[in-house]
Amino acid sequence: MTLRQSPRFSAPVRFAAIAGVLLWAAAALPAAGADSPSVPRRDRPPRKVLIGTVISGADILKAPLGERLDRMDELVSKIADAAGRDYPSKRLDLVVLPETFLARPGETVAEQAVRLDEVRQRIGACARLHACYLVAGVLMREADPDRLSNAAVLVDRAGNIAGIYRKVHPVAPTGSDVLEGGTTPGADFPVFDCDFGRLGIQICFDMLYPDGWDALAKGGAQIIALPSASAETVRPASYAREHGFYVVNATPKARAAFISPLGIIEAQVTSESVLVHEIDLSYAILHWEAQLENGEALRRKFGDRVGFNYYDTEDMGLFWSNDPKTTIGQMIASLGLIEVDDSVARIRALQDRARGGPPGAR
Repeated sequence: MTLRQSPRFSAPVRFAAIAGVLLWAAAALPAAGADSPSVPRRDRPPRKVLIGTVISGADILKAPLGERLDRMDELVSKIADAAGRDYPSKRLDLVVLPETFLARPGETVAEQAVRLDEVRQRIGACARLHACYLVAGVLMREADPDRLSNAAVLVDRAGNIAGIYRKVHPVAPTGSDVLEGGTTPGADFPVFDCDFGRLGIQICFDMLYPDGWDALAKGGAQIIALPSASAETVRPASYAREHGFYVVNATPKARAAFISPLGIIEAQVTSESVLVHEIDLSYAILHWEAQLENGEALRRKFGDRVGFNYYDTEDMGLFWSNDPKTTIGQMIASLGLIEVDDSVARIRALQDRARGGPPGAR
């Protein structure tokens, strides 16, 4: 590309125009080490992740352990079938099951708890059969028999235990000082490196406390699995928007949902069933701009190489690339657009300069 010189353009203007072209050209080239965490998310290659979740039915939480294991196999098989039908060229990456899905009936938590060795083989076989990661809620009796944990066990595609998250914030009913019948709170918020991305886990009442979500964000989590007994989405949605997470919950009743980094429910079911949904971890968030045309300008230029969900009611959208050779960052830069957080920062700087400093500084 060349710029014709004209007497109407001064040397500084010509230099600025050339510099702009060079910057655009640099943005149009794939970056070295594009998968590095130091590379902005929008400038990484597309990272598709196929996830399944469930409304399991509340009846299963009163069933014997053997029936629960059978229901696990049944639900994950249904998810795998749905993934094969709706995404025939994609592999299933992750399945999330509800809180305390694996336990046994009993009057007390001590009677309901199971040892990990009692379910390890079946959970592993299920994950291995479908070659996916699996998050299973387990009411777990620890090696110390007096310690009980409300846990989420992560199993990898080969059926190996990849990690365990223990609920940090178990609930105590009003009028009681006993946490969930005698469970011991967990103490940390691990982030698990999976082959599809970085996974964090929260369990049900954890959603009322910001410390776990903040810690998972600092640890680089991209997806939060939320095994739960509650279908609440308001608080998880606020954390999704604050930290740029995808959140997927699994419940026994009412709703199972995918919450996007916009804090908006992107897909959900509201009756007993399974749900499979694809996300992309290399996304961009754009606010309304005239030249964006609610996403249609990108669609017109890139066709089905670009994907997006634009929400007129929010004047905002989530955008991703379907082209391994072109990042979403390159696509939006080609229209002279920048992400909403960058736009907010740019305009704030203009505001501060115009008023002579930040608000309240004088």
